[in-house]
Amino acid sequence: MNIQHLQGLIAAPFTPFDSNGKLDVSLIPPYYAFLKHNKVTGAFINGSTGEGVSITLEEKKAIAQAWADCTNHDDDFKVMVFLGGTCLSDCIDLAKHAYEIGLYAVSLTSPFYFKPANVDMLAQACIMVGESVPNMPFYYYHIPVLTGVNLPMFDLIQALDGKLDNFAGIKYTHEDFMDFQSCMSYKDGKYDMLWGRDENMLSALVLGATGAVGSTFNYAAPLYYELIDAFNTNDLFTARILQQKSINMIRLLGKYGGISVGKAYMKVTGLNLGEFRLPVKNMSSDQFEDFKKDVDSLDFNSFKSNLPS
Repeated sequence: MNIQHLQGLIAAPFTPFDSNGKLDVSLIPPYYAFLKHNKVTGAFINGSTGEGVSITLEEKKAIAQAWADCTNHDDDFKVMVFLGGTCLSDCIDLAKHAYEIGLYAVSLTSPFYFKPANVDMLAQACIMVGESVPNMPFYYYHIPVLTGVNLPMFDLIQALDGKLDNFAGIKYTHEDFMDFQSCMSYKDGKYDMLWGRDENMLSALVLGATGAVGSTFNYAAPLYYELIDAFNTNDLFTARILQQKSINMIRLLGKYGGISVGKAYMKVTGLNLGEFRLPVKNMSSDQFEDFKKDVDSLDFNSFKSNLPS
């Protein structure tokens, strides 16, 4: 397989729910239009931000179908589907569904209840799932803060190289820059390494990253494109200022409850996607009013993503 190296910002979309917590796929077409308007180049659906571990198999397929329906005409917008990790048979089912409906790629994280004992066992899991869709790019999703599996990705690349023909690369959501650079350098950059820590993007750019997947790209894509432009023109002073703006924005997630705060940011941009499902905590209406004041103090309107006119 000819491995593409994806460019630009790939958003990790939130899953849209109605006021009763039910899936609302009618919001996905305007969501796609919103991302395109802000120059986002793809979507990594049903992942951490999309509550992939909190939605049913049927809901995952409905979400994938909705994204396929509105993006399959768009060669410049790549949709990648997160499959999960604990039940490999379900992952294979989802991978085959994603291939059948014409999406771009699939991604698997490590099983996180019965954890693999070593890299070889993790590689076997990747091969089992990846071989079910041999004509579709397969990415591993490295996020040890949530899976509890922190094996060197350089070792995994070596274990998969030549054994899984459609292995395309890694969505790398961790801060081990030595491991990340080693993966990027392997066989002269053979594999696509997508950076997954928005608050550390500048450091990843220094190492040569050209594609990234992130939750904050949903609502602050202009900030990151400005950061990338500053780096590419060697204006490191401006790039550092912009990265700090990103950090200040992300700090509010910790202040107001974590991952669910991303949907509050989306609400501020004008796209209401509902709330997160249990066991994730959502902020109260009073907290949301305080949150909006903090958002104003960031000068959020100067770098937020905007709805199409």
